Amino acid sequence: MILSVDLTGEVPIYQQIRDRVVEAIASGELVEGDSLPSTRQLAVDLGINFHTVNKAYDLLRREGLLLINRKSGAVIQARTPAQFAVEWQARLTTLLAEAIAHGLDDQAVLEQCGAALRAFAPVHTKVNTDK
Repeated sequence: MILSVDLTGEVPIYQQIRDRVVEAIASGELVEGDSLPSTRQLAVDLGINFHTVNKAYDLLRREGLLLINRKSGAVIQARTPAQFAVEWQARLTTLLAEAIAHGLDDQAVLEQCGAALRAFAPVHTKVNTDK
């Protein structure tokens, strides 16, 4: 996995690392059991402090996407949809509120959601939208 971050962007670097890993899982680039680089190695590769990488890995661990131990390091793990659904619903509500607060209408939100889902479609089963 090639991970890139914007060191001068507004999004914190640890959040960018977390987001890229989640996107790699969703696209199938990373699967359960895959190892991530050590915090020190990734920090060296990106030219950042290892505590920043540690913060991203810890966030992924708390979200149930990463298992961290001394022997195997950081390894991708999967959560069941039921474990994830409640937390995700709260984050989705906030994200949708942000879109509305910035003036996006319902149709624009739905189109962008559809485009984002289609980006992951080759890896995951497509949802039937014909009714």
